[in-house]
Amino acid sequence: MRILGISSHFHDSAAALVQDGRIIAAAQEERFSREKADWRFPEQAIRYCLSQLPGGQSPDAVAYYEDPGLKTRRILDTARSLAPRGAPLWPQMLSTLRSLTQELPRQLLEVAGEPGKLFFVPHHRSHAAAAFYPAPFERAAVLVLDGVGEYSTTTLWSGEAGGLTAVGEIRFPHSLGLFYSAFTQYCGFKVNSGEYKLMGLASFGAPLMRRQILDRLIDLRADGSFALNMDYFGFDRSLSTITPLFEMLFGQPVRRPDAPVTPFHMNMAASVQAVLEEAVLALARTALQRTGQRHLCLAGGVALNCLANTRLLLDLPGLDGLWIQPAAGDAGGALGAALELGHSRAPAPPARRRGHDAMAAGLLGPAYPADEIRAALEAAGLVHDEPADAGTLARQVAAALADKQIVGHFDGRMEFGPRALGNRSILADPRGTETLSRVNRSIKFREDWRPFAPIVLADQAAAVFEAPSDSPYMLLVTKLKPAFRGADDLEQARARGLNAPMDLQGAVSSDFAAVTHVDFSARLQTVDPAGGARAGAILQAFHAMTGCPMLLNTSFNVRGEPIVCAPGDAIDCFLNTHLDLLAIGPFLVHKSAQPDWVQQKIGRMRFAAD
Repeated sequence: MRILGISSHFHDSAAALVQDGRIIAAAQEERFSREKADWRFPEQAIRYCLSQLPGGQSPDAVAYYEDPGLKTRRILDTARSLAPRGAPLWPQMLSTLRSLTQELPRQLLEVAGEPGKLFFVPHHRSHAAAAFYPAPFERAAVLVLDGVGEYSTTTLWSGEAGGLTAVGEIRFPHSLGLFYSAFTQYCGFKVNSGEYKLMGLASFGAPLMRRQILDRLIDLRADGSFALNMDYFGFDRSLSTITPLFEMLFGQPVRRPDAPVTPFHMNMAASVQAVLEEAVLALARTALQRTGQRHLCLAGGVALNCLANTRLLLDLPGLDGLWIQPAAGDAGGALGAALELGHSRAPAPPARRRGHDAMAAGLLGPAYPADEIRAALEAAGLVHDEPADAGTLARQVAAALADKQIVGHFDGRMEFGPRALGNRSILADPRGTETLSRVNRSIKFREDWRPFAPIVLADQAAAVFEAPSDSPYMLLVTKLKPAFRGADDLEQARARGLNAPMDLQGAVSSDFAAVTHVDFSARLQTVDPAGGARAGAILQAFHAMTGCPMLLNTSFNVRGEPIVCAPGDAIDCFLNTHLDLLAIGPFLVHKSAQPDWVQQKIGRMRFAAD
């Protein structure tokens, strides 16, 4: 049974291929189109997934991650109930309706070939399936939190051998995802893109407005159910997520994207983060109680909030295990739709796996052969070396990292989901504050204060970091143990009159300053070199040379662009940034060995804001 799953038309379009319950391939359209968060029908991602079928075979079925009929009904219901106040959204609504009723059916039918092979899986069921079926648990509670699907914004499920059973639901417009996005806009970041910046900014502040948010903006009950005060939110009837009352409540206008980040914005981020964590914790507690389960699976865009995820592990009694779908957002919905359809059509429920998930370490995208990579390097006119074997290459890259060089690493299959997990990564020595500034300014071209994540040897993580220290998909936050922290903390830095984020980031140091935040936290990724990924071998060699068990790991891209996919993308990024070394397939490309025209090209490209 070969099933192609598709998500599209809203954000993060993707395709996934599942055969007899096994995940064969999955990729986001943005990686091929080079348009970040591409929402269009994923023609190139579909083409890649189908290329993984032998002999030009076709899928037996196509599963779409939403019910377009229900989605259309909810859009019309919203417009009708708010008329005429919702008029600013009507042009956008009409465009969406045309897409769902005219464009999408034609596109899906072209892929499926015949109507009988086309199926629709509701949005939140797709998310729940993506969370539960690949998880390493026989049974679990499932919590889905996002902006909105058809009507649902929050759903609770019980996952058993027989499948998923719905347990609870909260409906639009009451949404934790849209609630958090409203604060994202208010603090001057881009909605559906900058939420992770808001999460990072929270560490700089204190939750001084928490009570005000709970009293005026959201009615949060003990069981996690909630209702938003829609007098303050505008996403159901305008092009803004907030209304003027929101700005009046806090006494400041929306921050312009180019304006300074002040202590007010830091405290605002900390406040909404605290409220979000309270809501997620209460909902997770209710999910376990209602289902009688002791394991929990998460999906939906809110499940990418690493601070909230960690709060569950630390503060949720009765939780024996937590697993989060690494492609938790809409891209993962394509995978979930295929898995749910496959499960429903299987003659018998497939055996549940225990101990290991089914996501293949998230490495489900395309790989490129050495000949294709060599041709791309030669076409670009780049001088390159080919070490004798993989071990030699790993040691040479590790030596370059130990020499403070910054490396673009491209190898094997591309990651599925928003995190670069080593195969499409920029790597650097995590020791020293100058690394943080250099990578932010001259390679990523982004805000100075934003921290990076560490990739850490799995058997060394617990010696350096507090619990939780097992995080293969970079979806949890932990703290550096006191022995590795600097003398000054955030409170002492503020007492010296420091207020700007980068000043605070520079004042609070640690032994691994490039990958720890101002509260000594880190968004951890653990890796076992025995898994075979080359990044693990490089890290192991670096540890042997330096005694340092971790590297800085950030996505191989620049600000405003998707993670690189093909060799040409990696070469372009190498040529237009201050990367010192490109490790691409079996080849090494040293910037210092290139002709003069390469040096002249660096930094001339301008990048879109993210």
